[in-house]
Amino acid sequence: MLLRSRGVAARPFCARMPDISSYVTCPWGVRGHHLHRRVAFLYYSKRLSLPNLGFWSEFICESALPALLPSSTSRLLALRSATMLLLHRAMVLRLQQACRLKAVHLRLCIQACSTNESFQPQRPSLTSGDNSSTRGWRVMGTLLGLGAVLAYQDHRCRAAQESTHIYTKEEVSSHTSPETGIWVTLGSEVFDVTEFVDLHPGGPSKLMLAAGGPLEPFWALYAVHNQSHVRELLAQYKIGELNPEDKVAPTVETSDPYADDPVRHPALKVNSQRPFNAEPPPELLTENYITPNPIFFTRNHLPVPNVDPDSYRLHVVGAPGGQSLSLSLDDLHKFPKYEITVTLQCAGNRRSEMTQVKEVKGLEWRTGAISTARWGGARLCDVLAQAGHQLCETEAHVCFEGLDSDPTGTAYGASIPLARAMDPEAEVLLAYEMNGQPLPRDHGFPVRVVVPGVVGARHVKWLGRVSVQPEESYSHWQRCDYKGFSPSVDWDTVDFDSAPSIQELPVQSAITEPQDGETVESGEVTIKGYAWSGGGRAVIRVDVSLDGGLTWQVAELDGEEQRPRKAWAWRLWQLQVPVPAGQKELNIVCKAVDDGYNVQPDTVAPIWNLRGVLSNAWHRVHVHVAP
Repeated sequence: MLLRSRGVAARPFCARMPDISSYVTCPWGVRGHHLHRRVAFLYYSKRLSLPNLGFWSEFICESALPALLPSSTSRLLALRSATMLLLHRAMVLRLQQACRLKAVHLRLCIQACSTNESFQPQRPSLTSGDNSSTRGWRVMGTLLGLGAVLAYQDHRCRAAQESTHIYTKEEVSSHTSPETGIWVTLGSEVFDVTEFVDLHPGGPSKLMLAAGGPLEPFWALYAVHNQSHVRELLAQYKIGELNPEDKVAPTVETSDPYADDPVRHPALKVNSQRPFNAEPPPELLTENYITPNPIFFTRNHLPVPNVDPDSYRLHVVGAPGGQSLSLSLDDLHKFPKYEITVTLQCAGNRRSEMTQVKEVKGLEWRTGAISTARWGGARLCDVLAQAGHQLCETEAHVCFEGLDSDPTGTAYGASIPLARAMDPEAEVLLAYEMNGQPLPRDHGFPVRVVVPGVVGARHVKWLGRVSVQPEESYSHWQRCDYKGFSPSVDWDTVDFDSAPSIQELPVQSAITEPQDGETVESGEVTIKGYAWSGGGRAVIRVDVSLDGGLTWQVAELDGEEQRPRKAWAWRLWQLQVPVPAGQKELNIVCKAVDDGYNVQPDTVAPIWNLRGVLSNAWHRVHVHVAP
């Protein structure tokens, strides 16, 4: 059984009453959530005729009310409306039959019990054997109990509304610290979120960006906030309204920084809309050695900038004694053009498999956060040399900044070691072409960095600035993300400064056909997939098993021949093999080996980490065999 409400994804119905004992110590938003779950449980328990429903008295008992009543006003108001609507639509016929009441009587009861806690309807006369009527009356009793709680809360709500405070924007803007209180606005409402700042899932610093001002620009950027349950949580902290004479902040819709994002291919499997992140379906991913531009996986951290190619300039900071460069697209085209085939893989590829072991933070990438293209552009080493840079004995890093930025103007950034950037054999490009065409907007138009053999996070798109620094980029995505940790490290103990940034990625392979849960024909099965390793290490073998790893067969490798230490692109592979006679199921497994004889680990648990990166365990697919 699934619970579904408007704007909320389906979730499984739990057949156990949610606990009430911890209400008083729960955060306010969690209390409202628990109350919603208890009411939903009550409703669906009646629908499913579950036993042991003698908890209603506990729900409205004296010990429970103090914890329940401080719950979200907006949640309770919305809950009353939604619950009454659901009960009216789904149960009116059943109750009409059970209690022999006309629909109009039920509507009157619902209306009365939701507005008057003292309402006491006259119990209809029932024959002693009329069990259906008795059941119906019990449900009506439930409605009355719910109505009592909601009506009492309505009384409190009306009292609060009558004493609403009015604040000016100037007053709000003066509350930007724990000492003064941290206030924010949404639409015409004012909220004091001082107590919530340290609880903010994205970290206190992100919420503090909005201190003293509107939330709309930030909610527009991080659209996950603009959901009903987040608004209900925020409602806990409402303290008043903005002065109507002050201009109301722009709505999320009118300040939408994603409104100008490009149109995407409908085949892409979307992991998030804002920012847009999507992967091609497995069956299309390995259909071609070169991934077509429209279905190349897309990893965006921020809105896609719309860059004018005529006015575009790439700023390259010169070395001491050298000359800084401001390069137009035409200037870049004057450098010798190089073309290379490179596979890009997101650090979070196959993260969804880590989630099955234990929850992680990040997008639920399946096997498609990897793609291959033919890139064209100028070598980074040539551009840096013209700006006066050369290899030095001390450690140095080339820092990249994109033209994509958040509302504070903070751009996406990353860096790679100078030694790699200056090495002609590393073939790092400032690319302006992808598969023989100008870069698509989603993939960095007009110029992006392509760093062969290195994690996708360092391939900065919409490149605006290049500089050489003694330390790696101070960007959040370089210093506080895209790092691996022990399975024992959690968000309370993690120290991002203690781990190096991911550069080269480990050996990887995955099955794209058949897919998990499919039914294959008996006789012969064709298994397809991809394999790749970071750092230019060539894939030398892919092993495939039909029995979960007990026995193995070697797959055939397809694709371009790989150069020693320059194996920048994947190998596609396939295996045609007879289905063992009498088998009803196959547990297909693949693992790749690179030229350093690195091999994928057999299970996910030992490599689990809190960010779900570097997920490269044996890939497993379970299929059924047609009779």
